[in-house]
Amino acid sequence: MPLRLIFMGTPDFAVPTLLTLADHGHEIAAVYTREPKPAKRGLNIQATSVEQAARQLGIPVLTPKTLRTPEAEAEFRAHNADAAVVVAYGMILPQNILEAVPLGCFNLHASLLPRWRGAAPINRAIMAGDAESGVMVMKMDVGLDTGDIAMAERLPITDTMTAQDLHDALAPLGADLMVRAMGGLSRSGLQLTKQSEQGVTYAAKIDKAEARIDWTKSAREVLRHCHGLSPFPGAWFEVAIDGDPVRIKVLRCELVKGSGAPGDFLDDKLTIACGDGAIRILELQRAGKPPMKADAFLNGTPLKPPACAQ
Repeated sequence: MPLRLIFMGTPDFAVPTLLTLADHGHEIAAVYTREPKPAKRGLNIQATSVEQAARQLGIPVLTPKTLRTPEAEAEFRAHNADAAVVVAYGMILPQNILEAVPLGCFNLHASLLPRWRGAAPINRAIMAGDAESGVMVMKMDVGLDTGDIAMAERLPITDTMTAQDLHDALAPLGADLMVRAMGGLSRSGLQLTKQSEQGVTYAAKIDKAEARIDWTKSAREVLRHCHGLSPFPGAWFEVAIDGDPVRIKVLRCELVKGSGAPGDFLDDKLTIACGDGAIRILELQRAGKPPMKADAFLNGTPLKPPACAQ
């Protein structure tokens, strides 16, 4: 039996869940998303990915600045929804909103809770060297990702995966999981399990100040750091080109054999020594330039020993 739902989400990660819920016959009474923001270049206002998808489906879109007023609560209740689905909405739901739908609010979170509660679970899992990630559907409470777990799916993290790769794998996996969860909810068959109090970690928002590469770390730590921050904000180093320091973001790299002083270029193929082992850069982005493959970069900017990455 289809449910009448309120959908709350903002970035492109949330779009597959919205589309899949609609495809499976659930009635989306309204979509809540964040306010449109100026685009990166120019002053044009750009709607969120979720708003764009919702308008294509003909679903009413709301962009409240807060949910903590009586008016916001009244408007939320007026949708007469059975439940709410929340995917990377970006705004805390107060208790009165959580209680405003009879079956509750259900969040899709991109980690294996209680590990990586918080804002940047995909990035932090890669950066920490985790062997796996996943998605979980959780019935929300007022805590930070502390609600009871309904369903979960796991996914291995390999050393070739960037944050974008993991994001793109988890988004459709999460959409399918949420559809199954809402199916169970509609049949009164959704079982909830308390989160463990063991193994709790927090995925703090990524700070650009932590993006600089520390070449004294092991090659695998450097690789996971670079991949966990790819494509944004991008782990970076500086190297002298024509006598001037140039910032380069490492978007994709691989582990290779090699040793030397940390930061030293070991050959002319962008192999750089780390504290233990070495990495070879496969994709990069020079400041002010588009992303490119390493070969294309080297064609115009040969770098070889004794160059040193700072």
